[in-house]
Amino acid sequence: MNWEQLLSNKRFGQEEGAGRRDDRSEFQRDFDRLIFSAPFRRLQNKTQVFPLPGTIFVHNRLTHSLEVSSVGRSLGNDVSRELLKRHPLLHATNVAEMGSIVSAACLAHDMGNPPFGHSGERAIGTFFSEGEGRKYRDMICEETGDGLSEQQWNDLIHFEGNANAFRLLTHQFRGRRKGGFVMTYATLASIVKYPFCSLLAGEKGKFGFFRSEQADYEKIAAELGIIKKKNPDGTDRFARFPLAYLVEAADDICYEIMDIEDAHKLKILTTEETQQLLLAYFPPERQADIREHMNQLEDTNEQIVYLRSLAIGVLESDCVRVFVENEEKILAGEFKGSLIDHVSPILRDAYKNCVKTAYRRIYHAQIVVDIEISGYKVMTQLLELMCEAVTHSQNTYSKILLNRVSPQYDVLAPTLYERLLAVLDYISGMTDVFALDLYRKINGISIATV
Repeated sequence: MNWEQLLSNKRFGQEEGAGRRDDRSEFQRDFDRLIFSAPFRRLQNKTQVFPLPGTIFVHNRLTHSLEVSSVGRSLGNDVSRELLKRHPLLHATNVAEMGSIVSAACLAHDMGNPPFGHSGERAIGTFFSEGEGRKYRDMICEETGDGLSEQQWNDLIHFEGNANAFRLLTHQFRGRRKGGFVMTYATLASIVKYPFCSLLAGEKGKFGFFRSEQADYEKIAAELGIIKKKNPDGTDRFARFPLAYLVEAADDICYEIMDIEDAHKLKILTTEETQQLLLAYFPPERQADIREHMNQLEDTNEQIVYLRSLAIGVLESDCVRVFVENEEKILAGEFKGSLIDHVSPILRDAYKNCVKTAYRRIYHAQIVVDIEISGYKVMTQLLELMCEAVTHSQNTYSKILLNRVSPQYDVLAPTLYERLLAVLDYISGMTDVFALDLYRKINGISIATV
């Protein structure tokens, strides 16, 4: 792979191009297009890890995405600066725009996630693999006259927010201009962490695009020169787009470090525990100096903010080093793992310790489990009713439910797969509050008033 081809600013769905109308680069226009979009604004009311804030503010999907975008911009800018030092001829390419590309991709990376955090993703997958949705596996829909292929079924049982984000940005929903958001090829490729279909999802259930968008990703990969390799079983697997490593690193850094800070605010972790976790990112000879500066701050929350900013800084800097040192492997599609996997031992150990602590103390905390339980119930019932409605659309209650759905979702599409995906588009686009409100109305717990 080569940087000149990889960083194409051609727009998906508008390949001929209309020409720039202002001084912004095409990638900066991607960023602006995303940040002013309705799906991005809805992230403000979607759970990140902890329930949406009451008196204590913690992160939601919107604030998380903004912070990831900030770290992503730093990663992209620092990598581009180092690459331009190494390869002066790259000044004639879009390498200097890496920060803008990564920043835009980071804004979009969570836009396909459903309500109620990761439990929402699991609720969708398990609805089809374990719940009432199992009946669609072998169903021949009377209205469409067809059923689901193996790959289409795998898309449903392994529902993935990352693949859904790619669908959201490329799919031509009703009433939307051709090509969805009409993003640049480079930005779209940067959000695909797992560049293969659901048949290759494996035990972790991760994949990068649904069957409905597979041809779109293949078109993007061909345009950008992304390497395609053969798996042992003869199936195709693309190499990861290089900037996807930077998007992943920005997400990894913010996710773990900010969860630790939120846990401290909610008193799940003590101040001393939090300080120890964050100080571990630094060698002992630096810790004394850091403590001295930290102790000048009287507010304990500000002390944690100080430590958090330092930890993010050293992780970002070392991820840049890993990327630049492994440039050849990354371009050859031979780099294994994430950038975080290859940072210095002290950083890697400190990061792993944060991951272990988060798993034991945060992700299993009662307030987190409670939102998962309630979110799972809400999502499951909405899925059950809406899937039934699109497969039996002439039933009286089905007509009532489908009248609530925005016309942009093709719930009466000509195939069963497209109808079920339209349901997932509708539900995954909901905010937590909207999903809960609809659930209450369906169950007669609340009644709409004028």
